[in-house]
Amino acid sequence: MTELVKGFKDYTEEEAMKKAEIKKLLVGTFENYDFEPAETPIVEYEKFVKGENEKDEAVSDIFKLKDKGNRALALRYEFTFQLNRIAKNKKLPYRRYQIGEVFRDEPVSSNRFRQFTQCDIDVVGSTIKDEAEILAMTKEILNNLKVEPIILVNNRKLLNEILESEKIKEKDREKVLVEIDKFGKISEEEIRKNLKKYKAENVLKVLKKGEDYFRKFPAYKEILELIAYCLYYKVKVLFSPTVIRGLSYYNGNIFEVKAKGVRETILGGGSYKINGIQSTGISFGLERLSAISKIKKTEKRILVLSINEDKKAIELAQKLRASGKNVVIFLGKPTKALDYANSKKIDEVIFVGKEEVKKKKYKVRDMKTGKEKYININNL
Repeated sequence: MTELVKGFKDYTEEEAMKKAEIKKLLVGTFENYDFEPAETPIVEYEKFVKGENEKDEAVSDIFKLKDKGNRALALRYEFTFQLNRIAKNKKLPYRRYQIGEVFRDEPVSSNRFRQFTQCDIDVVGSTIKDEAEILAMTKEILNNLKVEPIILVNNRKLLNEILESEKIKEKDREKVLVEIDKFGKISEEEIRKNLKKYKAENVLKVLKKGEDYFRKFPAYKEILELIAYCLYYKVKVLFSPTVIRGLSYYNGNIFEVKAKGVRETILGGGSYKINGIQSTGISFGLERLSAISKIKKTEKRILVLSINEDKKAIELAQKLRASGKNVVIFLGKPTKALDYANSKKIDEVIFVGKEEVKKKKYKVRDMKTGKEKYININNL
C-alpha cells in the first residue's frame, strides 16, 4: 500500500525545487536582517502544545499521539508556543527564525493540507520599531518573489476598547472577535446573525466606519506609530479594523498580508508576550508562497556527458562543482543523455569525447535554443 494519507502530499522535481529556491531566499533575507536560526522538536507533550490557548481553533486541531510509555503527546501545530522554552534566559532582543513542518488535524481542501512548512521570524523583547522592520522585510521577500503585497494592520487593544465601548460582556469578547474574523470568508448577514447571540451586531457597523472615528481610542496611537515607522522603510500599510488574527495571545498590533489577484490571506502575524516579555513576529507558509510566487530557478543546471572519457568527464564535473555550478554527470549514450537533459530541463550539456579532450575544447549545447559552441577548457 503506497497511497498517501489524506491531507498529506509528496513534492518532487519542479515543485520541490521551487520550494527549495523560496526557502533559500527566505533564509538569506532573514539572515540579512540578523535573525538567527533555531530548531525545535516536532513531538511535544500534549499539555505543553495546548498551553494557555486551548480554546483557540488551531489548538483544537492538534494531532494527538501516545508513545510506548502511554504519555499524551502531540505534533507541533506552530512554533510560537515552543518559543516560550527556547527564549528563556536569552539576551534581549532575541531575534530568531525557524523553518519546519507543522501539523493540523483539520478538514482538507484543495489548497489546505494537514502538514505544511511554516517559516517564522520573531523578536522577543520588541517595540513597534521591530514591527515596522518585520513588515519591511516581508515586503522585500514578496517583491523578490514577484508578488505585490497589500499589508493590512490592526490592533487587538483597539478592538477590545471598541468592544468595551459597545458594552460587550468581557466573557463574550473573544467569541465576538472569532465571529468578526470570518469577515470576507462568509457573508456579512451571517456574521451579523452570529453576533446577535452576544448582542454585538452593532460592532460590525462600528468597524466599517471611517478611519477618523478610531482616533478617539488610545490604542489607535500604536497603529499611527507603526504607519510612521513603516514610511521610513518606504513601506505602505493600510489600517483595516476587521483584521483580527485567530490566536487569542495577540495583545498589540496585528498584521495580515494579501496579494493582488489572491483572495486568501497569504501570511500574517502580530505582537504578543513570551514569558511576560513583549514580542512580535510574522509567519510565512512555504506552500502558499510557492503557489502564488513567480520565482524561477536562478542557477544554471549543467549535464556533463562522457563519450568513453569517464575520467576526464568526472574531473571536469568536479571542477565545475567546486566553482559553485549545479552539475550532473551522464556516463552513457548521447541520445539518452539529451533525452534526460530535456526531461529535467537542464540548461546546458557539455560533451566530453576523445576529440574534445585532444583539442582541449568542449562542445557545449544550449538545450533551450539547440545552439552549440566550442569553449576552451580554461574558460569553462
